[in-house]
Amino acid sequence: MPTEPTRLIAHLDMDAFYASVELLRYPELRGRPVVIGGGRRHQPAESVDPATGRPVRTFATLRGYAGRGVITTATYEARALGLHSAMGLMKAAQLAPDTVLLPTDFDAYRKYSRLFKEAVRAIATRIQDNGIDEIYIDLTGVHPPEAETGVREPENDAWEPVRGIALSIKDAVRAATGLSCSIGVAPNKLLAKIASELDKPDGLTLVRADDIERRIWPLSARKINGIGPKSSAKLEALGIRTIGDLAAADPAWLVEHFGRAHGAFMHDAAHGRDERDVVTVSEPKSISREMTFERDLSATRDRDQLSSIFTALCVGVSADLKRKGYVGRTIGLKLRYDNFKTVTRDRTIAWPTDDASVIRHAAGECLKRVPLDRRIRLLGVRVGSLCAADAVGPAPQTATAEATPSLFDAIGER
Repeated sequence: MPTEPTRLIAHLDMDAFYASVELLRYPELRGRPVVIGGGRRHQPAESVDPATGRPVRTFATLRGYAGRGVITTATYEARALGLHSAMGLMKAAQLAPDTVLLPTDFDAYRKYSRLFKEAVRAIATRIQDNGIDEIYIDLTGVHPPEAETGVREPENDAWEPVRGIALSIKDAVRAATGLSCSIGVAPNKLLAKIASELDKPDGLTLVRADDIERRIWPLSARKINGIGPKSSAKLEALGIRTIGDLAAADPAWLVEHFGRAHGAFMHDAAHGRDERDVVTVSEPKSISREMTFERDLSATRDRDQLSSIFTALCVGVSADLKRKGYVGRTIGLKLRYDNFKTVTRDRTIAWPTDDASVIRHAAGECLKRVPLDRRIRLLGVRVGSLCAADAVGPAPQTATAEATPSLFDAIGER
């Protein structure tokens, strides 16, 4: 009789999440290369066909795009053309000018994120929220809904019930959202995350301990979550290209080249070892919002626009704090200039807050402490030192902002 796995961790990753949500809204784009990114000016235009009287939608394409926007995500058809997330839209326009361009709609993405996570929780309650489109799920001890899936446990495979559970989760996500997801199941989080990428889209991949050599070792070392571009480039320069190469490397040699902690991590990861638990409750350290502009803005000539953006960021952070039930004492400002230099400033206030006017007042004070002689590429606002709002009493009168300076005022007082 096969040994029952002692721990079962799943990683669920929604397939091309933002793009898939947009395809629900615009089904006529299915099968076409589509990228999400850029500003709201790329909103589809609606008109009426004079010949038929039917509504017609016209979509923007990358052809002729000018600006500094980047791709947030791309459909699989766009990826086949070499387009991918974080690629500049101008570069993408050179590669595939007829690709459809849609603006991001984070309100819609957050809605579908809540829906898919609620669907999963109805089957497995131990979930680690890892972002808007991915979660880890502890499936240890969870039993498949046999009546729904028709999956029965054969005597020769103790892992087969796991497949039934994962299938039921995929079905529940599709029923709740109309979207597909890919799931990897393994003895730990590290292997589960790698597994979820192996058979995308709409994949289901089980990786047992004895599958590591066959399925994991041939992959690029970069596939290990925690080995970034710099470490990957250094490994390749040292002759280590695959996870198998990394597994065969001497641990002392890895420590010599990458340090004690990172070298030991890479050796363990290459052998599929990972003892991290699924963390079902995680307190955020900070909540922030930021915006990269389509063009560089001047603190003097574009004050109105910057003031409006500044206010919107503070209001957005306030709304996020209230929705998540947090208040914070450290208010931060982030600026990136046209030369890509980034500066940050923080200010700690007397009482934790989620109030937009208090956040804006403190961020405005931070603004007085940064140079504004260069054009601005990015503006961000952050609230840190968080605690649960229900654990803090109402702010005393002296802790509220007496006045909220505009970006104008902050600049004018310099």
